[in-house]
Amino acid sequence: MTATVDVTALADLLRRAAKAEILPRFRRLGRDDVRAKSEATDLVTEADEQAERMIKAEAEQLWPGALFVGEESVAAEPALLGRLADADLAIVVDPVDGTFNFAAGIPAFGVMASIVSGGETIAGIIYDPMGDDWVMAEKGSGAWLRRPDGEARRLRAAEPVALEQMVGMASTGYLPQEKRAEILGNLAKVRFLTNYRCAAHEYRTLAGGHVHYLMYNKLMPWDHLAGTLISQEAGAHAARFDGSSYLPHHLDGGLLIAPDKASWEVLRREVVTV
Repeated sequence: MTATVDVTALADLLRRAAKAEILPRFRRLGRDDVRAKSEATDLVTEADEQAERMIKAEAEQLWPGALFVGEESVAAEPALLGRLADADLAIVVDPVDGTFNFAAGIPAFGVMASIVSGGETIAGIIYDPMGDDWVMAEKGSGAWLRRPDGEARRLRAAEPVALEQMVGMASTGYLPQEKRAEILGNLAKVRFLTNYRCAAHEYRTLAGGHVHYLMYNKLMPWDHLAGTLISQEAGAHAARFDGSSYLPHHLDGGLLIAPDKASWEVLRREVVTV
């Protein structure tokens, strides 16, 4: 299915970009190397821009027919986002996921890429520059933790537990203002709630079987396509808040992920009351 894009080559490209453009800037950013975009907590750094520039240039050489959709490319040319739904083949990249953490010197950030074909996600990669490993999935082939030395370990989502025992992560900042207080109150029903401010590591944590749920409302493709596929290939159930499948062109409608459909339905009924 992914013969037109070599997933291993794309994973290696993410790693090389991280080593060349991201890690040398970690905890070394100057005052002019960090800028706000839509708000004070929505940041872009020289690492984001230079890493995406490198990934895009090499991806266009390796796979010249593919549409390249990067977070910073879309910031410069918003119309790119609208081409994703109809693209025969697209590569979607988040050069630094967790930019707030990166800019603050917190070692919780990642590099993500997904491959979209015919309106569906067929491969996803999340690279951790600090740990130097990938979590990867191709549709129908399971989710895997892979290391540069060739070691590979299959990932499995957590076993289901009762609502009051669930541990997980929710990004509540983009919930509808009129529902935020209610949903935050509902989250008192679970055992534990946290947020890494980094979808890359949140998805890795769920796919590794360490938490029971993830919840998001704002859906930008570079933030969620790779992680959703990886979660599903690890055995989790993922759907928008109305129960419909999450597709690459969706920008709203929320996203809830749980170990299985029954757990998803409990969370949807008891917590995500939108």
